[in-house]
Amino acid sequence: MNFRLDHVPARSEKPREEGLTMVMDKGLSLRQAEDLIDGAGHLTDLVKLGFGTSFATPRLKEKIALYQRAGIKVYLGGTLFEAFIARGQFEDYRKVLRDLKLDAVEVSDGSIDLDHDLKLKYINTLARDLTVLSEVGSKETGILISPAKWVRMMNSELEAGSWKVIAEARESGTVGIYRPSGHAHTTLVNRIIAKVPGKDIIWEAPIKSQQTWFIKQVGANVNLGNVAPDEVIALEALRLGLRGDTFFEYLPGDMAENLRQIKLEKPATDKQVAPAKVKVKAK
Repeated sequence: MNFRLDHVPARSEKPREEGLTMVMDKGLSLRQAEDLIDGAGHLTDLVKLGFGTSFATPRLKEKIALYQRAGIKVYLGGTLFEAFIARGQFEDYRKVLRDLKLDAVEVSDGSIDLDHDLKLKYINTLARDLTVLSEVGSKETGILISPAKWVRMMNSELEAGSWKVIAEARESGTVGIYRPSGHAHTTLVNRIIAKVPGKDIIWEAPIKSQQTWFIKQVGANVNLGNVAPDEVIALEALRLGLRGDTFFEYLPGDMAENLRQIKLEKPATDKQVAPAKVKVKAK
């Protein structure tokens, strides 16, 4: 960091297992990828070449090599994996991965109906040579998966060889672990947090309010994904309590309370407990 500041949370350093930031590249040019690395490469752990964009991206091999030289793990979007599986071309997909010299791969079933045991076999096979990230959850609005099933699938995929499991949200942040409004399914997320190791989950959180929610729930070193390339530095500020949404997260209690513009009065301590009142500080 550029200067010393008290009461800032400790951040893990690259290469790391938690506190990951995964960026969604939806077709950046080589020059734009260079700009991402120059401006935020030190904070970017993973780059996903979103959905099937790699099929049409020019100078693809050069871009992959560029990210890799910068110490960023890069992989193709899970939707492309599903496109190959849907066409019975799993071995062709493995050849693509070799030709592109990729060392990471995403296995997902967000768009197709894929038997979970078969998905586990794909994970196990690919994990022999590659770092596997597997995505859990559907991309379709209205498909509900019980919290118990989410937990069961995540843990079984980790056991099959996944390095991390990704909680589905799409780039819109309106499905999977989120409601159509973009708000988190809190019961679902809390059940997952209680049953799956936090360091093993990447939460897709493309929207600032979602990133804020997870930072407040889990902490500065939560793994977050589907971050826009131009939002990496802003996310880091959010993690560190250097943005309005998380400003008071890491300040000592008394200091924070004295500085808040909106204060909560302490509840009455006698037998009749009065409801807390909001007190707005005059400007």
